[in-house]
Order: sequence, then C-alpha cells, then structure tokens
Amino acid sequence: MATLSVKPGQRFTVPDWHTNTELISADAESQRSASHRVRQETRALRNETNNQAKWDEHDNQTRLTERISSVNRWKETLDKCLADIDEEIDALAKVKEAAERALQAKNLSLDVAIECLTLRESRRAIDVVRDPVEDELHKEVRVIDKAKRELQQRVNEAFEQLCLLQEARQQLSFDHRGKMEALEIDRVCLSLSVNSPNISFKVNPTRVPNGGLIASGVYRCYQIFQDVGAYLAHNAVTVRSTAVDEWEQNSQYNKDHAEAEMKASTKLREMIVLAIAQTNNELEAQRVATEFALRKRIRDMERAYDELKWQERNTLEEISEMEEDIRRLEEDLRRKMQDLKVAHTRLETRTYRPNVELCRDQVQYGLTDEVRQLEGTIRALKLKLAEAQDALDALYRQLYRIQTDIGYKANSLVLDNKCMDSRRKLMVPAEKFMPEVDTFNRTTNRAPSPLKNGQLELA
Repeated sequence: MATLSVKPGQRFTVPDWHTNTELISADAESQRSASHRVRQETRALRNETNNQAKWDEHDNQTRLTERISSVNRWKETLDKCLADIDEEIDALAKVKEAAERALQAKNLSLDVAIECLTLRESRRAIDVVRDPVEDELHKEVRVIDKAKRELQQRVNEAFEQLCLLQEARQQLSFDHRGKMEALEIDRVCLSLSVNSPNISFKVNPTRVPNGGLIASGVYRCYQIFQDVGAYLAHNAVTVRSTAVDEWEQNSQYNKDHAEAEMKASTKLREMIVLAIAQTNNELEAQRVATEFALRKRIRDMERAYDELKWQERNTLEEISEMEEDIRRLEEDLRRKMQDLKVAHTRLETRTYRPNVELCRDQVQYGLTDEVRQLEGTIRALKLKLAEAQDALDALYRQLYRIQTDIGYKANSLVLDNKCMDSRRKLMVPAEKFMPEVDTFNRTTNRAPSPLKNGQLELA
C-alpha cells in the first residue's frame, strides 16, 4: 500500500493562521501610520528649512548689501582723504622748495656782506676805523646767519612733516586697498547663487582667521574659486580677524591721523611762508640800513677828501709864498752883508789916517752905528730866515701828511664804492616766491645815487 509523503515541519492551526493575518494587518497599519507621521514631519521640516534658508539667504544678502554700502562709504571717505593728503603733500613740497630757494638766495647776501668786509680790510692807517658801516655789515652777517638757521630749521621740519604725511598716506592707501579688495570680494559673494559655477564645499569654512594666512592683492573670481591654495601660498601675509568696531576704529584712526597730519602741515606751511617773508623783510631792512650807512660814510669820506684837497691847495700856495719870502730874505741878507762889508771897509780904511787926523768925528760915529745896526739887522734876518725855514719844513711835513691822508681817503673811497657796486647785485630779487599778503615789507628797493665821475684823485 502506498504511503502519502508528508512535508516535514511545524504545522500551524487555523487560529494561528488567522492570528498571523490579523497581526500582519495591524503591523501594516502601524507602519503606515508611522510613515504618515514621518511624512508630515518631513514636509513640515522641508517647509521650515526652506523658509529658514530663504530668510537666511535674504538676511545675508541684506547684510552683504549693507556691508558693501558701509565699506563703500569708507572707501569714498578714504578717496577724499587721499586726494586731500596728496594735495597737501604737493602744497607742502612747493613751500619747502620755496624755503630752499630762499635759503639758497641768502648765500648771495652773505657772500656780498663778507666781500664788503674783506674789501674794507684793505683800508690803511687811520681809515681802519670801526665805523657804522662795519657795524652794520657785521649785523647783516648775523641777520643772514639767523635767517639761514631759521629757514634751514623750517626746511628740516617740512621734510619731517612730508615723511609723516607720506606715512599717513601709506596707511590710508593700505586701508583703501583693503576696502577695494573687500568690496570686490563682497560683491562677488553677493552675486553668488545656487546656479553659479565653481561653487563647492570648502574645508572648515566657518573658521575665524586669527594669525592665519590670507592672500594679499586684489582678489579675482578665479582666484577665489580656482586654485586658491596655490595663490595663497604665493601671495600670503599673516593677518588676524577683527571685530566690526575694531575695523571701524582702525579706519577712523587712519582718517583722523591723516587729518591731524594735514592740519599740522597746513600750520607748518603758514609758518614757513611767514618765516620766508620775515627773513626777507629783516634782510631787506638790514640791507637798506647798511647801504644808508655806507652812503653816509662815502659822503663823509668825500667831504674829508675835499677838505684835504682844499688844505693841500692852500698848503701848496703857502709853501710857494713861503719859498718866495725866504728867497727875498736871503737876498736882503746878502745885501745887508754887502752893506756891512762896505761899513767895515770904511771903518778899517779910516784907521789909516795920519796923526791927529785920526780923530773920532761924526763919520766915525756914524759908521760905527751903521755897523752895529747892520749887525743887528743881519742877526734878525738870520733868525727870521731860520724861522721861515722851520716853517717851510713844517709845511712840507704837513703837506706830506695831507697827501698821505688823501691817499688813504682815496683808497677808502675806492673800496667803499666797490662795496656799493657789489651790493647792487642785491637789488635783483633772489627769491621769486612771495606770500599773497606781505605785511612785513616796509621798504622798497631804491637804486643808490651814482657817484660823480672824476671825483677822486690819487695823490
């Protein structure tokens, strides 16, 4: 008899089968409920995250726009400050050049003053006198030295101020370049969207740079999004992240520092212009005083020279008259000697009268009186002749002294006139820079009166 094969394994009952079916249905219901809940939560999360992402993007777009506007305002402020500081640097450089020209022009005045002092050292004898001209020339040298020291000090101060302005401009320029780069970067960031090319995930993009490396120079789109590592490695400087307040304080400090330096530069320019005007006017006043003293000294010298020439003429006339009187005295003396010889001969001859004829008659007495009178006259004439000779010698000595002094005066006049000729170079203005309002110039350049030709005669 054939046997029916039975599948081995557990056999379930119908109730178990119904229970299993019901359990599967219950589990399906439960899973569908959980899935529905998850789907609802997912939809709510998607809506919430989409809204949050859109608002975050909108807020960041707004923040980027405001940041760009803020940076742009500072850039415009720095642009104006840079233009102002460039203008101030140019103005200060021009004033510094004017001060250097004024300083250089003082060398001519100093050379002329020293030349005049050197010329006047060639005076001789009594004319080597410490007169007002020499005092004024020495004073002029002191005024020029003082003016040169003051102008040199102003030139040095201008140089130092130019260095400070350049340093402030360098800070402004560095800050301005940073603003330009930041503007370009933020504008690039503002233009990015999900459809932009070359967007990708970055390594730790939320880090705060602090002592790290950041590229210097102008950022370009391809430098930001392409081969950034190579660019950073090639153009990297160490920087640190700053807060907004610190960022604004830095820009405000650069602006305030530049404005303070420009204010100091403006004040220094005014001081330099004032120093140029003051030194020019002090030197001009001293030049006028020196030339006035020199012209006065020349007039005094000319009067003394004319007086000596007059004394020379009178002395020569007196010498001529004295020599004529001496010649006449000598002739009178010779005649008196002849008359005395005659009287002596008469007296001697009458001593040979014979015997009683040798009497003391009126002739004898008359001849004796004549001899005595002639001898007294001769003595008086000899004394007067000696006195006249002494007077003539004194006149010759005085004439020599007068002519010597005339030579001294003529030499001094020539030297002082050379000084006047040399000082005519100062009549041409050496500095072409003059302030707009010159309140110190109280004198005008006047040409000295020309000296008369042929006024001097060398003895």
